[in-house]
Amino acid sequence: MININNVSKDFERSVVLKDVSLHVNQGSIYGLLGSNGAGKTTLLKIATGILQQDHGEVVVNEQVIFENPHIKNNVVFIPDVLYFFSQYTVIQMAKFYEDIYSNWNAERFAKLQQLFGLDVNKKIQRFSKGMQRQVAFWLALSAMPDVLVLDEPFDGLDAVIRQKIKNLIIQDVADREMTVIISSHNLREVEDICDHIGILHQGSLILEKDLDDLKSDIHKVQIAFKDGLPTELFNHLDVLHKDQRGSVLLCIIRGKDQDIAKHISQYKPVVYDLLPLTLEEIFIYEMGGVGYAIENVLV
Repeated sequence: MININNVSKDFERSVVLKDVSLHVNQGSIYGLLGSNGAGKTTLLKIATGILQQDHGEVVVNEQVIFENPHIKNNVVFIPDVLYFFSQYTVIQMAKFYEDIYSNWNAERFAKLQQLFGLDVNKKIQRFSKGMQRQVAFWLALSAMPDVLVLDEPFDGLDAVIRQKIKNLIIQDVADREMTVIISSHNLREVEDICDHIGILHQGSLILEKDLDDLKSDIHKVQIAFKDGLPTELFNHLDVLHKDQRGSVLLCIIRGKDQDIAKHISQYKPVVYDLLPLTLEEIFIYEMGGVGYAIENVLV
């Protein structure tokens, strides 16, 4: 569906993206994560044809997207910093979208008005920040895009509206196989809806994986031994982090849980617990592996 191949981008001799390649399947929700300044927003703008890459290729539905109105007709991008025509009401902005997007669905626009409960005749600039973001989703989802690209999409929304919008996105993915890319610093919200994850760091893609596979490959292990820590315990384990708390050792270990359990059990621990890891914890320890300064967050 979306193929980004060996994309690089510089701004005023500053390298923003370096040879980035990723693939987003049709009907999937892809979470793009990364440290501040990693190049996420630039990559999203290139993926939607707003910016042109210096090197590489961006293909959507087997067509190059940059300066391609036919493909852009089915792509909607909601940026971190929203923009609306300053004097436009919601209904005026809706008419503008109707002129731009051939799949505009007036019936859905009317139904979503009931969901959001906003006045269509009010100027958008007079709404609060959270309400303006609701308008952005209202318009985007009424355009019935094949591809929806979101940069920090839930910023400013209350918990009820966030859940309503996530439900709408999931519904469109299920019903129409809409493809979604989400960049967000709120990893717990990304974890709720994404099925695939990519992590950018300093302009390079350091990890790309199915979320379920990612969680099955990294584990938090709590262990303790009667006679102290065996000297050879970690010889054949890929340990990302260790933290000693009294007699109990907490570890983040990459590998299959069966292999980890088999290796540790031969040293006869008196305590062995395999604990669930959140996406936020996985992100922190993956970033720690590439030298991104973090504090100890084991809890």
